[in-house]
Amino acid sequence: MLKDITLGQYYQTESVIHRLDPRVKLIGTIAYILSLFLINKIQGYIVAILFLALVIRLSKVPFKFMVKGMKAILFLLLLTVAFNLFLTPGEVLVQIWKLTITKEGLKLAVLMAVRLTFLIIGSSVMTLTTTPNHLTDGMEKLMKPLRKIRVPVHEIAMMMSIALRFIPILMEETDKIMKAQIARGADFESGNLIKKAKALIPLLVPLFISAFRRANDLAMAMEARCYRGGEYRTKMKPLLYQRADRISYLVILIYLILCFGLGR
Repeated sequence: MLKDITLGQYYQTESVIHRLDPRVKLIGTIAYILSLFLINKIQGYIVAILFLALVIRLSKVPFKFMVKGMKAILFLLLLTVAFNLFLTPGEVLVQIWKLTITKEGLKLAVLMAVRLTFLIIGSSVMTLTTTPNHLTDGMEKLMKPLRKIRVPVHEIAMMMSIALRFIPILMEETDKIMKAQIARGADFESGNLIKKAKALIPLLVPLFISAFRRANDLAMAMEARCYRGGEYRTKMKPLLYQRADRISYLVILIYLILCFGLGR
């Protein structure tokens, strides 16, 4: 299960999407997510599917690798679908004991499942094709106007970058601790919910200690190197828009026009 989590991982390969400016990918991802929740017709979702398929094709990241990340949030997806399916009032289609499935509930459940699936896969494209350093630089550039109202832009971008970088490390650490505990006789699968929760204590305690130790080591290393972020810090590779980035903005604009023109 832990190996199925793809959030925060970077898939290294040569593609058009990998070479794009991180600001283009951030704006494109935000625009795509917003479009999913604003369209309400099947034509709009067809446009969203075709757009996502084109981006995945150009990214050269295997589709199986992206879908693998869905396993980690499958329970949350099913729970969301169940709530919308059984708790939405409207025209009754099926009634099973005290559970009622309505026409409106079925429609809303399908829409939420599609939206969440596309949202997760679309977000994965951005993280899989952008290194944490580039992602930090892109976020910092986009949030630069907020400095005028004294928002610590660099610090926020740095925290998000470190969080993304630590996700795969913590997953690997969790896997090692879990295997060590299983070798000592720990059982994480059998028993009811309370027993399973108690069985996680030997896993969570060393994981938290390891996470705090890593955070302390990172803070000391940054302090020892006199790290200072902010306005006077220069970039080794400054972000500059290229021809492909401008074309990408145009493609995103055309997608939004088609999406809202056909989907609303």
